[in-house]
Amino acid sequence: MFEDRFNRRYKYPYVLLNDQNFTQEFRDGIAAITKNEVRYGILDSDYWGYSPSVTPEGTEKKLAENKNRYLYGGSLSYRFMCRFQSGLFYKHPLLRDLDWYWRLEPDVEYYCDLDYDPFVFMRDRGIKYGFTIAPREGRRTVETLWHHTREWIKDNVELLPERSLVNWVMGTDGHYNLCHFWSNFEIVDLSLYRSAAYESYFNYLDNAQGFFYERWGDAPIHSIAATLLLEKGQIHWFEDIGYKHPGNMHCPRDPDMHAKCICDPGKAYTYRSACQSRFAKVNNMARERMLEIIRNSEREYQLHGPPEGTV
Repeated sequence: MFEDRFNRRYKYPYVLLNDQNFTQEFRDGIAAITKNEVRYGILDSDYWGYSPSVTPEGTEKKLAENKNRYLYGGSLSYRFMCRFQSGLFYKHPLLRDLDWYWRLEPDVEYYCDLDYDPFVFMRDRGIKYGFTIAPREGRRTVETLWHHTREWIKDNVELLPERSLVNWVMGTDGHYNLCHFWSNFEIVDLSLYRSAAYESYFNYLDNAQGFFYERWGDAPIHSIAATLLLEKGQIHWFEDIGYKHPGNMHCPRDPDMHAKCICDPGKAYTYRSACQSRFAKVNNMARERMLEIIRNSEREYQLHGPPEGTV
């Protein structure tokens, strides 16, 4: 568990947020696990609610249409969660005094003892975003996300850095390759999400209806934004943190790293992931080169329509 592997030594506070009151039984259970500070918060409709661009009636129609198209296709609460995690959680009063966060979720496992502080590690090296697992997103859940992202890029060039790792998520054809950092684990310098660029990007997407009328997840949105706004040296793969979330797991195969772990590297999804391999290979791309690729892609679309299987 996270407490035993890491936080019993470093004693960072836990922030637990819910759209319903936490029961006393739950609080007692947490108190039995950790003696560290625990902050409990309730999410009202400002945090756990609809995008201003959609209606409950329109959402219900789309939930019915998408119910059997993909996982959580008919779930309203999942959409509330994705919107909250994409652009609202770090604004909650209980997080306003925090500069960093490490996302924790139920039903996850940590396999390795961590004898250093990742927050200090990242701060000292200028790293803004840390991840463990990088899979592909389900294509049907983000059918228009990249279109809206490209429109935002064209309208907000001045917010983008001269160089970024955008070519991890964008192919040479100018389309989204569906790679993303699995955000059920992420360690982030919150100045990234609180930046004018990220705020602009989230607000644009929140007005584009895709959180509810499609099923845009916070993972592709965080990942696209991170690679648009950061250079490769500011994004770090925590290979030494063995981690499992239902569906995928990571276990380090490096002998020195694995000596601190209880898991089987042969079962690790990460070493079979094309997106994980791509992260190791790609380098930063100049902003002008990105814009050139996007312009060329749009000309191809106008002439020939979208390539089969792209978003």
